[in-house]
Amino acid sequence: MPVKIRLQRHGKKGKPYYWIVAADARSKRDGKYLEKLGAYNPNTNPATIELNVDGAVTWLQNGAQPTDTARAILSYKGALLKNHLAIGIKKGALTEEQAEAKFNAWLEEKAGKVEAKKDGLAKAKADAKAKAIEAEKAVNEARTAVVVKEAVAEETVAEEAVVEETPAEEAVAEEAVVEETAAEEAPVEEAVAEEAPVEEAVAEEAPAKEAVVEETPAEEAPAEEAPAEEVAAEEKTEDAPEAETEASKEEE
Repeated sequence: MPVKIRLQRHGKKGKPYYWIVAADARSKRDGKYLEKLGAYNPNTNPATIELNVDGAVTWLQNGAQPTDTARAILSYKGALLKNHLAIGIKKGALTEEQAEAKFNAWLEEKAGKVEAKKDGLAKAKADAKAKAIEAEKAVNEARTAVVVKEAVAEETVAEEAVVEETPAEEAVAEEAVVEETAAEEAPVEEAVAEEAPVEEAVAEEAPAKEAVVEETPAEEAPAEEAPAEEVAAEEKTEDAPEAETEASKEEE
């Protein structure tokens, strides 16, 4: 029965998670498997890989064929190297101690490379974060500068508006004062206008009084002469009986 070392998909949509399995080549990808050898999570950086190296080497020695992705994973974890050293031990080219020493040295070198990669990624992430913070600070400073400029412009416009409104208010106040003054002077002028006819009436009454004064002596003069005429009339009346008496005597 042909055996393959391949990946079996798990996880959810958009975030896959794989098992490394030894399965029959005729079975479905996500079907039954013979043995689970490890797990592979590509969602982390660097990717997280768990592998049973000895079990993978055993299946390789039994003729199992890895897929391309599985081969890359086995090479990354040293399973292919250990299988090669095991073949050298069988052929007598190496002893077990030599093979194990070489394998441990490779593992240390690989771990150093992985740590260097992690440090590089962490440094790159920190640099990116620092650049993002600097860019955000620059944007905030630019935004603050714009806000300050707008505030200064608004204050300038407000001051200009106040300066423009002040003369207008003063002019309106002066006009109001002038109108009030005119309104206060108008009754005075009207009173003067009303007093003018009174003065004219007084002026008219003055000649009338003079005329009355002039007429009064003229009227009083005949009144004073009236007693002389009355005396003459009385004298005539007194003389009339005497004449009548003389006339009666002559007739006799």
